[in-house]
Amino acid sequence: MNLPLSVLDLVPVSSGGSAAASVHRSGELAQLAERLGYRRLWYAEHHGMPSVASAAPEVLIAHAAALTRRLRIGSGGVMLPNHAPLRVAEAFRTLSALYPDRIDLGLGRAPGSDVQASRALRAFDGEQFPQLLSELLTWSGVTPLPDGHPMSALKAMPDDAPLPPIYMLGSSGASAQMAGAAGMGYSFASHFSPTPAAPAFEAYRQAFVPSAQFERPHTILGVSAVCAPTEEEAQFLAATMDLAWVRIRSGRFAPLPSPEEALRYAYSDAEQALVRGFRRLVVVGTPASVREQIAAKAEACEADEVMITSNIHSHAARLRSYQLVAEAFGLVPQAAGTSASPQDASV
Repeated sequence: MNLPLSVLDLVPVSSGGSAAASVHRSGELAQLAERLGYRRLWYAEHHGMPSVASAAPEVLIAHAAALTRRLRIGSGGVMLPNHAPLRVAEAFRTLSALYPDRIDLGLGRAPGSDVQASRALRAFDGEQFPQLLSELLTWSGVTPLPDGHPMSALKAMPDDAPLPPIYMLGSSGASAQMAGAAGMGYSFASHFSPTPAAPAFEAYRQAFVPSAQFERPHTILGVSAVCAPTEEEAQFLAATMDLAWVRIRSGRFAPLPSPEEALRYAYSDAEQALVRGFRRLVVVGTPASVREQIAAKAEACEADEVMITSNIHSHAARLRSYQLVAEAFGLVPQAAGTSASPQDASV
């Protein structure tokens, strides 16, 4: 199966470790992803979460792009309500100037944080997302302001570097039609959302209008996966995600627990139900099993690409998980001196 795979890095922080160390190790995963033949690597934006160190994706993008040569690097995503659109346009135009044809701009409409963090960020209301997106496209040069507009003379610098390809992120399908009508790529967060991706992808394709960035629709399916040489070890490593999910859903934020801590935890009946629901979303197993499960998920919604996130307590086991998945799918590293175009995956 010629299914392109990519990586979503939350830069997880494990118990007993430090957030700074996790940030430093993010570059190691980027280099490994390039060597293994992954298509792209995106960084998330979350704030105030002790288990996630990916709070400034544009900084991590610059770091990873400097350590790699061909891998596409992007945001998965910038939570637009947290930012002034002009600031986002200039940051990503700068990245585009530094690393031509290698940067992606994934945009989300959720805050990526709790109410307290949103207040600290001076975030916009999520209902303003369409307006914020329109402003971002204005500063990208896609839909310039009309002559006579008070800000028509203002330029997003560097003005001779293009805004990277834009992908809309979604977890419920609400943004699918918006992404299609704007001629953007579309990524669905099945790594945490129980909503089926297929209807959202279909709505996106039906609404799609070709643009300068995308000649045809391009869909990315987010999948949470844990891969190990044996089923027993894979299930052991996945115990971390069970307890981490329960904590997130109950607002008890903490670094990723070890598998041993998670297996010792006394889950209530309600928490066990949460875990059962979560486990229906994730892929856990041996390389052959994981390949089969991921392929089935992609086929069910006709995804053009799959983006994998692996929140494993051990950094070494996490790297190995990505390697085993790459080997199971037979990924081939790109030739030196080449980089993937935004839609190579669906050619």
